[in-house]
Amino acid sequence: LRRLLPMGVHCKRTAALLAVALVTIGAAACSSTDEPDRVTVLAAASLTEPFTKLADEISHDGDVALSFAASSAMVEQLRAGARADVLATADTRTMALAVDAGLVTGDPIVFARNSLVLAVPAGNPGKVSDLADLARDELRIALCEPQEPCGAAAEQMLATAGVDARPDTLEADARDTAGKLALGEVDAALIYRTDVTNAMEIVDVPPDVE
Repeated sequence: LRRLLPMGVHCKRTAALLAVALVTIGAAACSSTDEPDRVTVLAAASLTEPFTKLADEISHDGDVALSFAASSAMVEQLRAGARADVLATADTRTMALAVDAGLVTGDPIVFARNSLVLAVPAGNPGKVSDLADLARDELRIALCEPQEPCGAAAEQMLATAGVDARPDTLEADARDTAGKLALGEVDAALIYRTDVTNAMEIVDVPPDVE
């Protein structure tokens, strides 16, 4: 974001399109807006903290506007006519949907990576030790919706490990999934490493799934 939106820059319609790979982060290209001096960014919910910090550092008089949502929801917003200058999704699959639909311009690039971890509330009340524990019926489990990057990655990871997990809740995005864990409403969740807080513990780091 800092490279795409340097100090004092105005959005150009040929700005680079950034994309993301599995559990990574990406962005997209400029489209015209009613405020040519303002850059509007649609970003995955998992990017809230870093993008907010960067926007605070590079913004002048509110010339960077941020909107965070689930990656698939942002694509639907663009389909419905929403205008934005930058799209930052949480995986290349979702970005490809936007590209194939002609909603963005430019060539997607990966600019950051993340990884899924198996996390539990502080104290690990469910005594979870590894990915296989997600098959335990007595555990309350949270995953992302399968159409979201974090959900698709979790499904692939569980399938590769041969774990038949039965989530008790499917959340709209990565932050909502992490929120269930932080509040102690579930015993375990597959979340991005960057969403782990002091209210949680990482008990397993499954292999990355490409």
